Amino acid sequence: MTSDALVDALVRSTFQVVGVLTRIGAERDLSLTQLRVLGILRDRRPRMTELAAFLGLDKSTLSGLIDRAERRGLVARGKDPHDRRVVDVFLTQAGLELAEQVYDEVRRALAPVTNRLDPQDRDQLVQLLRAVLPSPD
Repeated sequence: MTSDALVDALVRSTFQVVGVLTRIGAERDLSLTQLRVLGILRDRRPRMTELAAFLGLDKSTLSGLIDRAERRGLVARGKDPHDRRVVDVFLTQAGLELAEQVYDEVRRALAPVTNRLDPQDRDQLVQLLRAVLPSPD
C-alpha cells in the first residue's frame, strides 16, 4: 500500500466516524468539540490547561465551552487536591451517563462497519491504530 493510499484510507475513515459523531451530537444539541470533551473526561480529570492543549483550544475558548457544559449540568470544575491553585474539570453523574449513552450509540452506529472484520482483523486494526495515535496521557 502506498503512502497516498494509507492517507486516503485514514481520511475516509475519519470522515465516516466524524459523520456519525456529528449526527449523534446534533441529536443531543452537542457540537463535535463538546463530544470530544465528554469523551476525554470519561476516564480522566485533567487540568483546564491540559484539556485546552489536548483540544487545541485557547484558554478563553475552553472556558466558554466548559461554562456551557456546566450550565447543562454535564461537567464541574474543582481544585486539584495536590495543588489548590490548579483547576481541573470532571464529568458530573449526568455527564457520565450522557457520555456512556453517546459511546453506546456510536458503537451501534459503527457496528455495520466494524463487524465486517473478523475478530483477529479487528484486534490487528486496534493495535495499528494505537501505534499511530498519540498516547491519551
